[in-house]
Amino acid sequence: MNTNKVLMEQARASLRGKWGKAVPAALIYLLVASLPSLTGLPLYASPGSSLSSLVTLLLAGPMALGFYSFILALSREQPVIIDLVFSGFKRFGTALAAYLLMFIFVLLWTLLLIVPGIIAAIAYSQTYYLLIDEPELDAYDALCKSKKMMRGYKWKYCCLQLRFLGWVLLCVLTLGIGLLWVVPYVQTATAKFYEELRASYSEV
Repeated sequence: MNTNKVLMEQARASLRGKWGKAVPAALIYLLVASLPSLTGLPLYASPGSSLSSLVTLLLAGPMALGFYSFILALSREQPVIIDLVFSGFKRFGTALAAYLLMFIFVLLWTLLLIVPGIIAAIAYSQTYYLLIDEPELDAYDALCKSKKMMRGYKWKYCCLQLRFLGWVLLCVLTLGIGLLWVVPYVQTATAKFYEELRASYSEV
């Protein structure tokens, strides 16, 4: 696989001339995903009995699947439209199941220790991409395949995300506005990671 530096360069190349669509897409995604926090709990709060948790439960999975669809199309130099951000609702049940299963599995590992929880989250990081490319997969199968694909690549993925830490910290100085540019950048680089991971993966 290419180095993380190359993946970031490829991400910037894919975004060149498309920021006008990437930024509005990120804005919609962040605004909709932030709705639960407006009702009293933080973003992506755990499923529970409150209105905030219910909204989280209904929106998180479909919005993630839709935004990943947008980013993956952008990464592949395919035509992109803002409507793709909402495309996850066309597969509402699968997206919801994927979100719930990831939440439960990561939570169970986190109950042991924080580090196993982080490792589990990284292992399942390719789930939404797999649901996009292989629509015949159900949520559980996508999680299992993501876990298999990430064997031997978790540290590389972690290092890729850490490369953006400085950018994320700078967003604090812009009161979060900078996230409209950083989120597409991070996600496009992650999509490049997925493309290479998928190309190198063998079912055998």
